[in-house]
Amino acid sequence: MPEQSSGSLVLVRHGESTWNDLRLVQGQNDEALLTERGRAQARAVGNTLRRQEFDAILSSDLSRALETAEILAELLELPVETSPALRERSFGLFEGRPLKELTPSRSGIEGGRVVDDLAHPEEGESLRELLERSGQLIEALRISRPNERLLLVTHGGTIRAIRAFCAGVTMVDLPWDRVANCSVWNV
Repeated sequence: MPEQSSGSLVLVRHGESTWNDLRLVQGQNDEALLTERGRAQARAVGNTLRRQEFDAILSSDLSRALETAEILAELLELPVETSPALRERSFGLFEGRPLKELTPSRSGIEGGRVVDDLAHPEEGESLRELLERSGQLIEALRISRPNERLLLVTHGGTIRAIRAFCAGVTMVDLPWDRVANCSVWNV
């Protein structure tokens, strides 16, 4: 019998994308698509999640997350709702550029920790803004869907921000732990 618990969130990062493979900054650019490996990761996590019950799947509206969510939806027999609030952090002018160009002064992350939650790439979003956007979504879900078990398909930075918000902490000095493609996080 499937596991059930009301009023909880399960977060899943999208499967490997073409830009993950190329080590490019993705952010809110919507050109990256899932690789074959990314689709296989989504099917594998979907088969694992079949042991649980969910009331709904909410996904970022970016293609790499939405395709992951659609694979999960087929396996879990649930429709997918989208929300731009689940998008990755905007990296502005750095989207599509090599990850190595995203320096700590632009990302706010150094040595595996957040060192400046107000740092942001040109025309991009700060970690504080990401936390605020993510927190607003979580608060809205708490009010509108208080007893539902939701599966949120999103992005690495957004998962970190949601976890911080739910733990009641800021992004300042937060460990920037690895969020692997198609990893599952319970909140």
